[in-house]
Amino acid sequence: MTTYFVTGATGFLGKRLVARLLRRQDTTAVHVLVRNTSRDRLAGLARGWAGAEKLAPAVGDLTEPLLGLDPAAFGGLDHVVHLGAVYDLTASDEANRAANVDGTRNVLAFAAAARAGLLHHVSSIAVAGNHAGRFAETDFDLGQTFSSPYHATKFEAEKLVRAQREVPFRVYRPSAVVGDSRTGEMDKIDGPYYFLPAISRLAALPQRLPMPAPELGATNLVPVDYVVEAMEYLMHREAASGSTYHLASPRPQKLGEVYNAFARAAGGPRIVATLPSGPLRAVASRLAAGVDLIPGGRATRAAVLSELGIPLEVLPHLSMAVEFDTARTTSELYGSGVTLAELRDYAGPLYRYWRANLDPDRARKPGLDGRVVLITGASSGIGRSSALAVARRGAKVLLVARRADELEEVRAEITAAGGQAAAYPCDLTDGDAVDALVKHVLADHGAVDMLANNAGRSIRRSVQLSTERFHDYERTMAVNYFGPVRLTLGLLPSMAERGFGHVVNVTTMGLQTDTPRFSAYLASKAALEEFGQAAGRETLTDGITFSSVRMPLVRTPMIAPSGYRGLPSSSPERAAALVVKALEERPQILSLPEGRAAELATLAAPNLTRFVVHLAYRVMPESAPEAKHLPREPAVASVARTLTRLLWRRRA
Repeated sequence: MTTYFVTGATGFLGKRLVARLLRRQDTTAVHVLVRNTSRDRLAGLARGWAGAEKLAPAVGDLTEPLLGLDPAAFGGLDHVVHLGAVYDLTASDEANRAANVDGTRNVLAFAAAARAGLLHHVSSIAVAGNHAGRFAETDFDLGQTFSSPYHATKFEAEKLVRAQREVPFRVYRPSAVVGDSRTGEMDKIDGPYYFLPAISRLAALPQRLPMPAPELGATNLVPVDYVVEAMEYLMHREAASGSTYHLASPRPQKLGEVYNAFARAAGGPRIVATLPSGPLRAVASRLAAGVDLIPGGRATRAAVLSELGIPLEVLPHLSMAVEFDTARTTSELYGSGVTLAELRDYAGPLYRYWRANLDPDRARKPGLDGRVVLITGASSGIGRSSALAVARRGAKVLLVARRADELEEVRAEITAAGGQAAAYPCDLTDGDAVDALVKHVLADHGAVDMLANNAGRSIRRSVQLSTERFHDYERTMAVNYFGPVRLTLGLLPSMAERGFGHVVNVTTMGLQTDTPRFSAYLASKAALEEFGQAAGRETLTDGITFSSVRMPLVRTPMIAPSGYRGLPSSSPERAAALVVKALEERPQILSLPEGRAAELATLAAPNLTRFVVHLAYRVMPESAPEAKHLPREPAVASVARTLTRLLWRRRA
């Protein structure tokens, strides 16, 4: 019967190897080192493992002496498998040294104290450093240098293993590990995955477009299932202490071949010719050096690469001049059924899994199907019609308004039609209520993809009648500006974390006409629109965009007190179509032709436009209740008096 002790058991390689060890008939127990904070993660993984009853968590830490454990409690271990390490080119020297060097030293001390029969040390081809040429499985220190803390500390860790004499050992050197060759499963962005967003975007070009490219060298990739299956097989074969295995491609993979493999999967253009890279490398090197001399130049270069999703630290390790000999590994695996597939054969599963699960742009898919859309003012009018329209397009609609009973009616109508909806009564003028709404929504749904700030308050009253009614301006701003802004700010962090979000602010065509008697309303809507326009210029790289929909007059209960029922107006359904268009197409400003015509008139003839609008103001009656008791001048007399005053002032 066989016992194992495994470090790094919850990692990408570790969890797969542990699952295979548990399934072995002769396995008695698999002890796994796990930090206390990772016990739940381990328990979650174990629920999907056959033989999980043989799993024995050992709570400790790689950076503690003897791993923070009592070795006597594990006496007589058959195998200690050391997988725990930092696998990150962007990690600091301190982080690499603590995990890779100090951690290995602690594992060696533990294995010796526990009288382990065999230590399996998972190293890396990184130990070859900047060596150029053939690197055999029997090679180690050939005087190579190292260009990153990761490479240097992996070399030091393997050196510690080779220097000790207390525990027989074997060394496994995987190359750059990618996802599963069959399912494509991968747990993080690393190696070639940094360049998949660019390849994905190039897929928009014609597939037959011929692409020349410089010769950029070669890399070495290997799928995770090959590494794990090979390790399990080799661990249980007879071999001398110190045996070393290169779990790598037997030939370097040119970067052009790697690109073409993924471009074929993405449906993008492929490289058809390579150009000498010497002159290009020289020019690029000088250009980079020149940029770095400019104050802030290196930071700018890093920011540009970051926008592309490529860490600056990764660039020097894109290609390697070393060629890894895998003769011993290939010979040992002969007849085992463990074979290494060609990248061109498994690039498709890798790309499809990345696109569905790791693509930073995956949340930015077009359309509304499957989206979570929150709409305020959803109990009636534009909000209700928008909610019904969005639900018909496959979105899950979160309905927000003050009146719970009316919200429930809208929710019931959506669900009766086969859609998805949830109702959240909330008074947007209550800051605490808005904060609670954000918490409840994120707890219930995880994220909000899109927000439509539709709830609003309209008030039609001239400035002359408002001189003692400052509260009208405060109330209007509370509903139309402060409430939507607070809600937007509450949802922004979760949107930024996911790399996608879209906010639609429903404003008004009045911003293009400066309609009299609406100074409170238009000022609040102008504030909301400008908030979105300015914020959208800040959040663009976070994947968060803003739209402003300048609505015409719409036949809703909100306009009833304004006395506009006899004027041309749009239906709530047509208004909802504008909201849906803004959600789907995400323009910065969505306005109608008549609104743009009014803006153009103001630009072309500002004085005449102001005069005409003023005349309309004089003719149109007040709608405020107190105005009914004021004497009303006949329209013709009002126009005549206005013309006389303006002409008299012009002559003066």
